Amino acid sequence: MENTTTTTVVNEVDADTIETNVQEASTQDRRYLRPKEIAGFLLTSFGQKNLSQYVNAFRQFFAISFLGMSGSTYGVIMFIESIYDAVDDSISGLIIDRTRTRWGRLRPWLVIPTPFWAIAMVMLFTTPSFLVHEWQKVIWTVIAIFVYNLGMSYFGAWTIMLYNITPNNNERDNLIATSKFADLFGVFLPSIASFAVGILPKATDNKIGMQDIYTGFAVIITVIAAFTAFFGFSAMRERVPLASREQMKEVGVIESFKNVFKNRPMFILVLSGFFAGFKSVGVASESFYWMHNSKNIAHGSIAGLFTGIPNYIMVPLAPKLIRKFGAKKVAVVSGIFAGFAYAGTFLIGIFGNGGKGFLVDWEGQNAVINLAVLTLCLTICGLPNQLLNVAGAVLQGDVYDYSEWKTGVRNEALVQTVQNYFGKAANSITNLLSGVVISLVGYVARKDEFGNIVPESNYKTLMGFWAIFCLLPAIARFLYGITLMFFNVDGKVKKQMLQDLEVSRRERLEKMNLDTEEEKIVEMNMDTHMGTKFPQENNENTDESPNASE
Repeated sequence: MENTTTTTVVNEVDADTIETNVQEASTQDRRYLRPKEIAGFLLTSFGQKNLSQYVNAFRQFFAISFLGMSGSTYGVIMFIESIYDAVDDSISGLIIDRTRTRWGRLRPWLVIPTPFWAIAMVMLFTTPSFLVHEWQKVIWTVIAIFVYNLGMSYFGAWTIMLYNITPNNNERDNLIATSKFADLFGVFLPSIASFAVGILPKATDNKIGMQDIYTGFAVIITVIAAFTAFFGFSAMRERVPLASREQMKEVGVIESFKNVFKNRPMFILVLSGFFAGFKSVGVASESFYWMHNSKNIAHGSIAGLFTGIPNYIMVPLAPKLIRKFGAKKVAVVSGIFAGFAYAGTFLIGIFGNGGKGFLVDWEGQNAVINLAVLTLCLTICGLPNQLLNVAGAVLQGDVYDYSEWKTGVRNEALVQTVQNYFGKAANSITNLLSGVVISLVGYVARKDEFGNIVPESNYKTLMGFWAIFCLLPAIARFLYGITLMFFNVDGKVKKQMLQDLEVSRRERLEKMNLDTEEEKIVEMNMDTHMGTKFPQENNENTDESPNASE
């Protein structure tokens, strides 16, 4: 009888507690994020962005120019790698979605990939002396790229954290805008690297070579990325209630994929991401353009100082425009505008300056004029970049919420996996295309006695660099904006979705708290019967960490 009374009292008390927690968790007015968490997310973003930007910007240039691999061979490697990556992403997505640990579902995957980064970065930006034959270089590069992508596929959990550290939709959107502002510093270290490559060899009488600089920055950036990842792990918490292990087991792998493929808004965003992927080749080719067309790779860093200025204006402006016009309209208009801007820049590069444009004649005063005009053009091209980034992240959150709305299960990692299929398919096509173009225009890397790259002078080759630099980004932006015209989670649909999700999350959180209290009652009864006090896990702020009970 004593145990029955205890159980009744506990249940009565817990009912009030649960109701209070549910009410607090359901309001969109409550603030969840602490300054340390915001700092953790932003610093993790800073480290990861610098790492990925460095790899995306320089690995092709390094492999072809320093390792001595042909452009076509590199393109084929990247094409094959995308197939492997699709398989790996499928596995990692399923694993991440089903992860349940004392630290949450996503946080462990912030630190697990760091050893993979260390191995990959050393391999990607070194040229060991034993790599003599082409096949040896191919194997070395394949292993490096595969290890890097393996780490990044699981670190993809970091991008999902944004949608799980707060259930407040407005707070989430504000964090998106803040994070995109912080992302502007994600090119900080790669830009310094480009500047150093263009300046240090001459300043030190070639005691410090180009290759040494690329290798040194690879090590520095990897250390910073690892440190910020560990800090993010310790600082952040996950708060959106998840399905339990038992519920996840009820949804099989095949059914999980079926649910994802029923997500219409996801496919619209997937298709837009596929087209957006073509722009990445323009980023990868920038080093070729600045090194050979302008004759000094440091020009790219100088231009970047000015082209990035509008971003600091657009990021704070983005949330206001999105609240007024909606994320969909902002993304559509921004994409089409950027497409026209890149197309115009390409034409100026061909026909401007008396027909010389930005292809040749980068000597003396012409170098200053060319750099100024090109910087202005690229600044205009980049005006909508942050609008696209913020709006795209908001639309991404809508896709995740839509999946939960329709299926009852948050499977962001799997949704992201399917999206990555198309994004990486685009990257593989464009990487293959750019590699083939580099070979077709007759580019063969030449080095001086110190191992530094000698600028190219062949007009056909320079024209090829310029086309990759501008045309692919123009096509990518046009198609991105047009595709998003068909995105349908906005207006009344979005409003209804958020209302329904609030109800379902309230019910899920209530059940999770009830299950937790039942476990406590069982333990109390065991203590009474056995005369033993079992240590209780310190589960602080249960309403803030619903995953802790998983």
